[in-house]
Parts: sequence; C-alpha cells; structure tokens
Amino acid sequence: MVGENIYLRKNQWRSVKNVVVRKKMNYKRETNKQLITFYMETLILGSGKIIAIANQKGGVGKTTSAVNLSAALARKKKKVLLVDSDPQGNASSGLGVHQGDHESQLYHCYTQEIPLTNVLVVPNKKVKLAIVPSGIDLAAAEMELFPVEKREYVLNQMLDTVKNDFDYIIIDCPPSLGLLTINSLTAADSVLIPMQCEYFAMEGLAQLIKTIRSVKKSLNKELYIEGLLLTMFDKRNRLTFQVEAEIKKHFGDQVFKTVIPRNVRLSECPSHGQSVIEYDVKSTGAQAYIKLANEFVKKQK
Repeated sequence: MVGENIYLRKNQWRSVKNVVVRKKMNYKRETNKQLITFYMETLILGSGKIIAIANQKGGVGKTTSAVNLSAALARKKKKVLLVDSDPQGNASSGLGVHQGDHESQLYHCYTQEIPLTNVLVVPNKKVKLAIVPSGIDLAAAEMELFPVEKREYVLNQMLDTVKNDFDYIIIDCPPSLGLLTINSLTAADSVLIPMQCEYFAMEGLAQLIKTIRSVKKSLNKELYIEGLLLTMFDKRNRLTFQVEAEIKKHFGDQVFKTVIPRNVRLSECPSHGQSVIEYDVKSTGAQAYIKLANEFVKKQK
C-alpha cells in the first residue's frame, strides 16, 4: 500500500519517490500472504507529521481518540497511518484487525527487524487509513529491547522509512510511561493528551508532563504538546465544568476547543470493528471527532 513501489500499467514497478500520479489506480502489496488492493484517485507524498496520543492513566479515551481522529482525518482525504503501540491491541481490533489475523505485527518489527511496510494493514480500501497492528506479544518487547543500544530510538528509525508516505502518523501509546511510550515520544513531533474530566485525571497529568519534558531534554528536542483533549464530557455533571475550568486555567490555548462527549455510539463501534465515523457518522460522537479533525488540521497551518 505504502512504501517504495506502486502498481502501474504494463505490470511495471516504479519508484513512488518524487512522483505525483493524477489518475485512478489500483495499488497492490503482498502482506501476510494476503493481497490488499488500495484504491486511490491521487497519490501525493505526505508531510509525515507524527503525533503520539499518550496518557499513562487508563480509561481516558486514548485509544478511542486515536482510532476516531485517524478516521476523521482520513475522511478529509488525508493519508493516515495509525500505529497501535499498546499490547492490548484495542486500536487494531477497533478497526477490525484482530490478533492472530496476521503473522507479523509491531512486536516483530521491534524484535526481528521486519520492515514496517511488511506489517501494514488497510482495513477498508475505500479509506486512506492504514494501521500497524499490535497484540499481547508487544508486552515482551520492553524486556527484549533492554540490552539494545539506543533502544529509545527504535520506533523512530522504523517510522523514518514510511514517514513521507503519509500526511499524519498517529501512535496509540500504552497506558504507562515505560519503554514503549518513551519510544513513541522520541519518534513523535508532538503529543496529544486526552483527559477525562475528573479529579484523578488531573493528578496523572503532572507526571506525564514531567516525562514529556524529560524526553524533550534528553531524547527529542523538537517534541511539543499538540494539545489537551477533554473526553467523556458530561454536561450534566458540575465536576466536568470545574475540571475543564482548572485545565484551561493552567494550559490556556493548548486545550482543544472541541470536547468529546459521552456517547453510546462511541462505546458500540469497536465491537463492530469500525470507527464511529463508519459506524454512525451522524452520531454526536462522530460529529465531535470530525470537528476535532477540522480544528487539528487548522492548527497545522
């Protein structure tokens, strides 16, 4: 799908680098012994911005935001790669890619130096969204990476090989501050922090900010906070507005204007292997992520 070659007429393989193809085409790649056809009207090399979605506290809407922001950006005709860097593999299953469906996953890229292009999966060929799937094996990667020299840069080196083939690369980080998250922050240009509007979420934010500053100081001097995203926003709860006011007091314009409400459709869509954009685009959850994607893209200009 993405990488060094594309399928052109007369069965000739040519380099995609520095080429703009302005006509309909079928793109074919052999991945895990399955032929994936990726249909696109235009192919233009992307800018390759990498965004890590991170929060060491679980249950704050991190994976939900990674999946649905990726889908919303793809809906805007952006070429998006979602990297599932969480051993739970929820971002993968949320797009219909289940553990065991493919022989190679992100874990094998970390430990066996398998090229990232060999594990890319396109869940829906009508959408310009690809995913690097993950599974429980990835939990062992931190132990196996421990003796590796410059182990914090492994993911960065992997993403360098595909960075220019996408407009955005979004990394779904695990709910921890371990080596997998450090790799993600080292590879990223920016960090998007989803936060549930409750007191304990604010406590965990201080430790995350400390980690981001540490990574910026020693591993990735260009890293910055893309913004804080308020999730599970409940207008019926007074505490929601108190937490919102407190976060905006400390972070000001770094807080996205868009908030993600509590929504049944957001809870239902992963069981169908779809983003909320595909599952019910008219739902309040889908509309919130579409609005977030618009705000996000506008910030890049």
